[in-house]
Amino acid sequence: MPAKKVHSVAKSLGLSSAALIKLLEEIGIKAKGHMSALTDEEIKKIKSKISEEKKRVRKEFTRRYSKPRAKEKKKKINKEEIKEKVKSTLAKLEKRETKKHYKREMPQKVEAKPEEKVVEVTDFMTVAELAQAVGKPVSEVIKKCMDLGLMVSLNQRLDIDSISVICDELGCKIKAVSIEEQVKTEEEIESIDRPPVVTVMGHVDHGKTTLLDAITKLNVAEKEYGKITQKMAAYQVAYHGKIITFLDTPGHEAFTAMRARGAQVTDIVILVVAADDGVMPQTVEAIDHARAANVPIIVCINKIDLPNSNVNLVKTQLAKANVVIEDFGGPSICVEVSALKGKGIPDVLDAILVKSEELNLKAPVNKSAKGVVLEARLDRGKGNVSTILVQEGKLSKSDPFVCGPHFGRVRELLDEKYDKVSEAGPSTPVLVLGFSGLPQAGEIFLAVDDEHRARELAAQRELMDRSRRLAPKSKLTLLNLQEKIQAGETKELRILLKADTAGSAEALDEKLQELTTEEVSVRVVHKGVGKINVSDILLAEVSGAVCVGFHVGPDANAMESAEREGVEIRTYRLIYEALDDLRAAMLGMLEPKLQEILIGEAEVREVFNIPRAGVIAGCYLKDGKVLRNCIAHLMREKKEIATAKVVSLKRFKEDVKEVAAGYECGIGLEDISDIQKDDVMQFYKIEEHAGKDVR
Repeated sequence: MPAKKVHSVAKSLGLSSAALIKLLEEIGIKAKGHMSALTDEEIKKIKSKISEEKKRVRKEFTRRYSKPRAKEKKKKINKEEIKEKVKSTLAKLEKRETKKHYKREMPQKVEAKPEEKVVEVTDFMTVAELAQAVGKPVSEVIKKCMDLGLMVSLNQRLDIDSISVICDELGCKIKAVSIEEQVKTEEEIESIDRPPVVTVMGHVDHGKTTLLDAITKLNVAEKEYGKITQKMAAYQVAYHGKIITFLDTPGHEAFTAMRARGAQVTDIVILVVAADDGVMPQTVEAIDHARAANVPIIVCINKIDLPNSNVNLVKTQLAKANVVIEDFGGPSICVEVSALKGKGIPDVLDAILVKSEELNLKAPVNKSAKGVVLEARLDRGKGNVSTILVQEGKLSKSDPFVCGPHFGRVRELLDEKYDKVSEAGPSTPVLVLGFSGLPQAGEIFLAVDDEHRARELAAQRELMDRSRRLAPKSKLTLLNLQEKIQAGETKELRILLKADTAGSAEALDEKLQELTTEEVSVRVVHKGVGKINVSDILLAEVSGAVCVGFHVGPDANAMESAEREGVEIRTYRLIYEALDDLRAAMLGMLEPKLQEILIGEAEVREVFNIPRAGVIAGCYLKDGKVLRNCIAHLMREKKEIATAKVVSLKRFKEDVKEVAAGYECGIGLEDISDIQKDDVMQFYKIEEHAGKDVR
């Protein structure tokens, strides 16, 4: 029989893991943690020990409480005493002697403590707003601030920590309210059916925009440079009396961020796959984005009219990518079309309507409008223009609004044809004019009661955004994984896996799945071949995953993006090192580790063979910087051929400690002579990341 784990044995015996580990120590069995294995002989010893303890406790209980109680002696009744008491009582009644009455002491009433007042507060309230919220004079609030060492004025804004301390001093409890909650005025809102929001995704040049062109009849493809979508666009079409909203996302890898935002605001994803090309890397990427957003996928196999199309091969490839169509018994609808010839377009629209009925999409209407920014640009004639997808309520002309740190009043509403519209309801994309600045794509758009209120909320949001940018981001890392598991914050470890070859990625994926335990499961959200890029960082940030690179590392842009978004990157060269690290992290026993941090990249433009000095590479720094004594990875045709220490670094004839991007320098590597022109050097510094044992 296989050895049982400590936690499973504890569960079968009705004990906690900690109690069982303590019991094991008493009987002389060493156990590192709740995942330690126990043999049958050890389990017998445990059961024997528990049985002995039960017998001992039972015996002690019997000894204490089984003593026979002494019989109470019955008192003999004295008849003479009874006669005397009766005579005295009758004599008192005849004389009518009054009985003394004693005042009964009434129990003192305990005054009920008044309940603490709960005050709704927001981050970065002014002192005057806080005084109004707690119902105290402004002078008293300022006095409390001065007692706490805060020198404030009437209109000075306070952060949430200061507000919490001040309210505690004033005897109030606080309830933090977000900006979205501040603008809610309606209590009961009736919801109605809304149009589905459909995002078109897929690999570049697979016909996404041509398909949308065939649906909308707007000739979209001709408007794009090179007939390739380079911005996110939104359109609406009517079919069988029902409205459908389409979002067109760019297919090129450089615009992955836009594609991710499209997956977050959509209800249904149409995955376009060319019948002659099959499933490509960006097709898999689009599938992972849709899965991270937890939205259903409708597969649209395009270009079926071409002579080299192979629909069955595409369906098989999709099944391997975990998109199982209805023909194979899966949930995803599959439609075969030719977007260029307009074949199968009604089938696509029918599939969208069927899927939207299953989802039962609804949204409130009689409330202030709420939406999300899809795109923003500066127009020479119109000023700041943003494409807004309204998600709730109705947006009308002249409505004041707040969007991120910007505010304004709606000057005009335009549809996708640039025609003026009076209002926009749920799932309707509109161009909004009247922004005070250009918002970031993905910002929440909120309509408010008046422009003064919008200005206040925008200023408050600007301070919150600044505070959020300066504050350290708390993301899931391997070092704090066990703490989050114990706190119940996570039950799943998501991993984004990149390797140097497809075989390595598959092998590591299989091994990672075997690490799943009762406490936490392991899921690979995306796996691919090549260096970790910005697209991978974005997907990891959206899905809350840890990036794992096997024989590959991040590029310079990805490293910068990872630091900004708070995504952890781990690189390994041996498969057992990766598995040991992840297993140790799940058990809370991850040790401090030396980690390579990418600091720069250079291109070899010339090679010099200098006597006594050896081979010197004349390099041009493309990104970051190079430091003397740092580690260099020598790459040739995107494959690593050597790793060495930088022992010589010169600018012209002078030795220097570092060289920044944009400059040329001479670099000598320790014991490396095989350097060729056009090679690439990646420079790393070694940092120790300390962990702690949370067992």
